[in-house]
Amino acid sequence: MRHLRLPCGENLPVLGQGTWGMGERGANRAAEVAALRHGLDLGLCLLDTAEMYGSGGAEEVIGEAISGRRDEAFLISKVLPHNASRRGTVEACERSLRRLGTDRLDLYLLHWRGGTPLEETLEAFGELQADGKIRHFGVSNFDPDDMRELFSSEAGRRARTDQVLYNLTRRGIEFDLLPWCREQGLPVMAYSPIEQGRLLGDPVLHEIAEEHGATPAQVALAWVLHQDGVCAIPKASSTGHVEQNRAALDLSLSAQDLSRLDAEFPAPRRATPLEIL
Repeated sequence: MRHLRLPCGENLPVLGQGTWGMGERGANRAAEVAALRHGLDLGLCLLDTAEMYGSGGAEEVIGEAISGRRDEAFLISKVLPHNASRRGTVEACERSLRRLGTDRLDLYLLHWRGGTPLEETLEAFGELQADGKIRHFGVSNFDPDDMRELFSSEAGRRARTDQVLYNLTRRGIEFDLLPWCREQGLPVMAYSPIEQGRLLGDPVLHEIAEEHGATPAQVALAWVLHQDGVCAIPKASSTGHVEQNRAALDLSLSAQDLSRLDAEFPAPRRATPLEIL
């Protein structure tokens, strides 16, 4: 497993497991738990979830998957904006901890900007840290202006990541947000790194995949993992899919491959609004 360095000096795995869409159907639960546990076996210890996912159901799935294995996982969850007041954030975190069956989160994120002033959410994060309920905090779906506002305060500069939509078809962050985060030494966490499968019919992806004996999804994921300062949290709800994601970590794209992908999926030439799914 390769790692990124958090601003505090701790290592963050570059490849993890997302859970968006998990915990919504009881019939899928056993397979979802098995997939997450198999990912842990393969070293995919970065587990990302949110109170929003399955209305807490995804957290319950993770809780079952990490039972007896909590110390193997780097565990992330998120608070919804309408819960992000000082008291609301603390209470939301406590609910997440109960669903996850743990006493702490490794990283707690504000899911996106809402009406609550950032200072209030940051105060709650500080309280949760002081109480040992979260180790680190960060944000999600923050654009460059949001990040500059966040970093204008001492508390905000303790944020550890910005989790955003990033893949071959969603490269807008490369113009401004990603360079800014790199300057701050702040890792970017890419969600939906294969665009929920929508980009996988692209002929260039298929050609490159065939040349490497890989799948188009693995090429798309390897491209994200190639980017400096970026980690990825693809979802996989079967053990076979987990193995394919893990194999993408070992797929080395050549300079020619990268050039062909740039031609097929051009980098942005101007600032664009942050995209969100």
